Amino acid sequence: MHEELDAAIQSNRVVTVTLTLVHDGALVAHQNVLVQQKRHELLFGANWGDIALAWVNGELEGREKELAELRNEYFLQIFNQVTLPFYWAQIEPQRNQYAHQTQRLLNLVQWYKEHGCTVKGHPLCWHTLSPNWLLELDNREILQTLLRRIQREITNFAGLIDVWDVINEPVIMPIYNRYDNGITRICKALGRISLIRATFDAAREANPKAILLINDFDISSAYEILIEECLAAGISIDAIGIQSHMHQGYWGVKKTLQILDRFSRFGLPIHFTEITLVSGHLMPPEIVDLNDYQVNKWSTTSEGEERQALEVVLHYKTLVSNPNVQSITWWDFSDGGWLNAPAGLLRRDMSPKPAYEALLKLIKGEWWLSPTQMTTDAKGQLVLIGFPGEYELVIGNHKVPFSLRKNLDSLVIHL
Repeated sequence: MHEELDAAIQSNRVVTVTLTLVHDGALVAHQNVLVQQKRHELLFGANWGDIALAWVNGELEGREKELAELRNEYFLQIFNQVTLPFYWAQIEPQRNQYAHQTQRLLNLVQWYKEHGCTVKGHPLCWHTLSPNWLLELDNREILQTLLRRIQREITNFAGLIDVWDVINEPVIMPIYNRYDNGITRICKALGRISLIRATFDAAREANPKAILLINDFDISSAYEILIEECLAAGISIDAIGIQSHMHQGYWGVKKTLQILDRFSRFGLPIHFTEITLVSGHLMPPEIVDLNDYQVNKWSTTSEGEERQALEVVLHYKTLVSNPNVQSITWWDFSDGGWLNAPAGLLRRDMSPKPAYEALLKLIKGEWWLSPTQMTTDAKGQLVLIGFPGEYELVIGNHKVPFSLRKNLDSLVIHL
């Protein structure tokens, strides 16, 4: 299976480009150069972690601060993308009281941007973690308040965050019955399509250049039908988000390929927004809503960590083999996040698991061009093979950045 996936990755991802070096109009022949990759075009990321949010805002001391710094160090070694929390109930627990949380998030966004990461906001419209004070409003007021909230967040963070999960889990949204909430109320009243249109229109108006996603854990035909209906209605969706929380066991290559094939038919980029593979015992298969599984202790194990490492390699290779996949996000980066699960690539003490090491070997090893000495031929040319992304060429005192892109077969570099 690895060989088949590697062949698909080679065919669908890797580019072969002839570089021609020119200096003052003359070909740079028979010269040694150093070429190295600086960044993947494909986005590899993880979610933020509350410890990172607290650290960047100076709220940690002692061991907690050390753990946060370790987490950040391991994060930046492997990832170029981060998903940050814009849960409405946390951003604005009391109506019109959002300045403090907004500033805390802004500090974290700026830190990640300074360290070369693409930042995504998650989510703008979601029935879960919608503020309780919405229930004091009528449906018209809830919708107006939601759309103002969307435009506020996108406007405040424009240029810093240009990728957003606009609406999260809309398949279940109008029939959600765990507790009353304002978003389910208006989704039930308006219908999914009308609400999705309103949220995407508000987001698009606030930042026409933003990449706007629909996102769901429901990978059934219901999600496909909803996407079809949205596109038929003229809603401008930029990418399809797919959650893959595999607390009950790895999907396997065959199932993942089938899912990719089903959602690739829309011709839109696919973002795997929330990937979970646990390194402890698996959640019982009879659990329908993952949130129902509440345990006091869910520990990582040596056996589970070895299983997780094997599965993470297969899952990432499967995703990367499909050219429509543009972003892959792990959830949670360290143990003890959602459901207290051992879902991290790092343990609670921020030591890396075998899965972290295996993924690092893929992203920054097998799929990465380390500093490589090359020599131009008589025509001032050299052939470079690599993944799309940002590169740098060094010759003498000259450092020249350049980009590799799919369907690019030649590039002239002026020194």
